[in-house]
Formats: sequence, C-alpha cells, structure tokens
Amino acid sequence: MALPNPGDGVKEQSRTLLTSPPIANISPSFFRKHRSQRINTGMATTNRASLLTKTHKVLKKHYTPVAAPLDRNVLDHILFACCLENASYEKAEDVFARVQEMYFDWNEVRVTTVTELAESMGGLPDPVCAASILKHVLQSIFETYYTFDLEHLKKQNQGVSVKEMAKYRSITPFVLSYTTQQALGGHSIPIDASAFNTFEVLGIASESDRQELRIPGLERAIPKTKGAEFGSLLHQLAADFHASPHSTRVKDIFLEIAPDAKERLPKRAAKRKEQLARAPSSDKAKNPAAATAPKKSSAKKAPAKNTAAKAPPKKKTASSSAVKKSKKTAVKKAKKVKKKSATKRISKSKPR
Repeated sequence: MALPNPGDGVKEQSRTLLTSPPIANISPSFFRKHRSQRINTGMATTNRASLLTKTHKVLKKHYTPVAAPLDRNVLDHILFACCLENASYEKAEDVFARVQEMYFDWNEVRVTTVTELAESMGGLPDPVCAASILKHVLQSIFETYYTFDLEHLKKQNQGVSVKEMAKYRSITPFVLSYTTQQALGGHSIPIDASAFNTFEVLGIASESDRQELRIPGLERAIPKTKGAEFGSLLHQLAADFHASPHSTRVKDIFLEIAPDAKERLPKRAAKRKEQLARAPSSDKAKNPAAATAPKKSSAKKAPAKNTAAKAPPKKKTASSSAVKKSKKTAVKKAKKVKKKSATKRISKSKPR
C-alpha cells in the first residue's frame, strides 16, 4: 500500500494510460502531448521492475530476513521504527531494550529531554535525530489521544489509520511505512535515506524520486506476500552500506545486482588527497638517514651561532679593559698630584 500523497491520483492516471485503451472522453491532443513521457516512463518502470526482482534474488543469498516479534503492539512498532531508521537490526533492538530498561514507562520518555534520551540511545548512526523523532512522536500521540494505546488503529479501515498516523508530528515516511507493514498488515515497503542511497547506486531510484520520498512501482514489482521479506533484506544491505560505504562485501553485492553500479559507487577522493599530503612525511620515516642529515648540519651551525652571539661580549670586555686602564692612570696622576701638594705643605710648615 502506497503512502498518502496528493499527487498519487494524477500519477496513477498517467500509469493506467500505458496499458489501458484510449477513453472516448479524453482528447487526442492529451495523448500526443504526453506520448514521449509515457514511453520513457514505461521503459523506466520495466527496467526498475527487473532490477527490483534481481535485487530480491541476490539479497536472499547474502542475508536472512528478520521477522518482527509478534508480541509488539502498534506503539511498539512505531517507536522501534524510530530506532531502526538507517541502523542495523541488532543496534536497534539493543537501543529499544535499553530505553525500556532505563525509563519507567513511555510517559517518562515523553517528558525527558532530547539530550538525555540521546545518551541512552548511543550506538545508533544519529542518536540525537532518533531521540528527537521518538520524543516528538510520543508527545504528538499523547496530545492526540491522552493515552498510548493505539490498538484501535487495527480495527479501523487501513487507509484511515494510515492518514491518522501521518498526522503525528515528526513521524518520518520510513516509520509510517514500517508501522503500516508490520502493525497493520499493509503492503508498504519502508524506505529510509540509506535505502535511497542504495537504490541510487543500483540505478533504481533518481534524485526526483528522493524528492518525492517514494519509489514508483516498488509495491507493484514486489508482491505483498514478499513485501516484509524484501523490506528486511533491503534494510540490511542499506544499513551495511550506510555504516561502511567502501566495504568490499557491499561493493560485490552491488556489482552482482547491477554491473554498471561501479560508476555510481562512492569514491575515496578525500583519502587519496590525504595520502598524497602525507607522502613526504612517510618518506622521511622510511629514510631515517635523510631525516637525520639536516639535524647534523643544524647542529654544526649551532656553535657558529653561539660564537657569533658571544663575539659582541668580547668587544665589550676590550672596551671595558681600556676604560679600567684609563681609570688607573687617572688615579695614579691624582695620587702624584696629592703627594706634590703634601710636600709643598710640609716644606712651608718646616722652620728654616
């Protein structure tokens, strides 16, 4: 089941024109105007459908489907999906169990701060974002029903329940699709940002599909009986790709599905630049003699600098010695003058 979208009616009408015969009340100009668009869309849907089918077959070889626990209610599925988005099943299960152990009930989680909740959700790719979504969804549910019991959504019409959940504040398309599939039994394959990146590498999705937050023809190519299995397998590949984009295992799976995916795989350009920048330092580390050679020259030059620095004090000592000599001569002259004056006084004082 596709998520509610205002443009779904128009797009579904354009898709039916590919297979259904012309209708009498539609003018021929309409078909001439959209003829090229219909042909391109038809080719894209066939290629996309074959790629999706091949993706499902290949993923079965490398991953095992993960089934959701049967004892979870609607609220548990919503909150677990908040932890599962862009994360692996193992990390999401650990965080979901940790939050339930650390807090008394979901109302305590609702009134806590995002910072404190993010600390208890460590291990996820983005704990702050996951904590913010989980807290705001809980707050919106409480403000809507003043209770956390959502089992009435199973009894309602599925379309009405999906529209009702879509009104929850901060709920993401992934959380909505996961809850629709696991809690309500609908045919809606959850797609998060990592899954969009995976589909772009495989050539299944485009940038316009990312902007619309949906993959056209996904639920048609994958039947409802295999929707939960495909969603689990796809999420495991997407989580591995999100955790390590340059993994050789993930790369081999991509090339097994679509050989032309090599052109769309992420490159290691940044790391290559860093390696080139670190190359001179690595050469010095490999050649210690070259690294120590400049040190010897600098050590030899150091005494020259010291001698040059000590040279001025020698000049100062020379000038100071000259000053001392001049002072000594001045003192001697003063003494001689004093002796002469003293003899003169004595001579004057002696009687003749």
